Amino acid sequence: VATSSPCPSLGLRPNSGEPSLFPLFGPPHRSAPNSSPVSSPHRFLHVRLVVWPLLRGGAAEGQRPSGPPCTGHLIASRFSAPAWLGWLPDEEGGGGTKLGSRGSQEREAGTEESLSPFTSVGRTVWGILFSHPRDFTPVCTTELGRAAKLAPEFAKRNVKMIALSIDSVEDHLAWSKDINAYNGEEPTEKLPFPIIDDKNRDLAIQLGMLDPAERDEKGMPVTARVVFIFGPDKKLKLSILYPATTGRNFDEILRVIISLQLTAEKRVATPVDWKNGDSVMVLPTIPEEEAKKLFPKGVFTKELPSGKKYLRYTPQP
Repeated sequence: VATSSPCPSLGLRPNSGEPSLFPLFGPPHRSAPNSSPVSSPHRFLHVRLVVWPLLRGGAAEGQRPSGPPCTGHLIASRFSAPAWLGWLPDEEGGGGTKLGSRGSQEREAGTEESLSPFTSVGRTVWGILFSHPRDFTPVCTTELGRAAKLAPEFAKRNVKMIALSIDSVEDHLAWSKDINAYNGEEPTEKLPFPIIDDKNRDLAIQLGMLDPAERDEKGMPVTARVVFIFGPDKKLKLSILYPATTGRNFDEILRVIISLQLTAEKRVATPVDWKNGDSVMVLPTIPEEEAKKLFPKGVFTKELPSGKKYLRYTPQP
């Protein structure tokens, strides 16, 4: 995000006279303090991670990782965000967190590839990046608790999950105990997904995740309840932005993942209130004779006053 560009998803314009994040934290295109300047247009970010064994293949599919988390604080003190996420706004291609926008595949020399969970499984992996306002808060605890409960369902579908907030890695570790206790489990520091320490708001600014209506004790905006889902092609497939006061429905996020994966593979669409196993809709661009061949289980066409045969159903393939 250039300092002269608006952040439309935030309603925050750094040069509009409003208090800017940049004087305090430095513009997002700057490298970490005391490091050499960075020429990459995709920004090198100073981010600390909590990386669990799951991201290194330390757990079987659908299982929670065992063993202690990698609490080494600074896994890589300076690395390319695209190298870790595999996706960030492609400025040359129009930029922004827009559906279908694709990120750079740039890598920085020396970056540990194990830090790239969205590319670690190969070309079939999907990714979810979800932010929350603060650790040790009620709604966020219930959200991440539910996300942890559903993690095996996401893993079965080859989906990697990553959380983000403006709190420190130490807070993330301590808060993880509360999340597990909320779920009725042993209060350990282990969660089935990593949490990014983005207290400098590098990624939050880059991806338009800040909520200007909610601020911390220093008066700085905190992260909103954002969900980004992107596919194996590293293109953004879904974007959700909730205010801090409204918790998300992770069962709905799982439902959307199932729909996205189904419709990416089959020439169908999912109707309103669709659930896994329900009938799906035949795309209106498919001719009738071709539809019969594509869907051998049968195609039901609902008669409409217009006489147009566009409302076609078929059992879920």
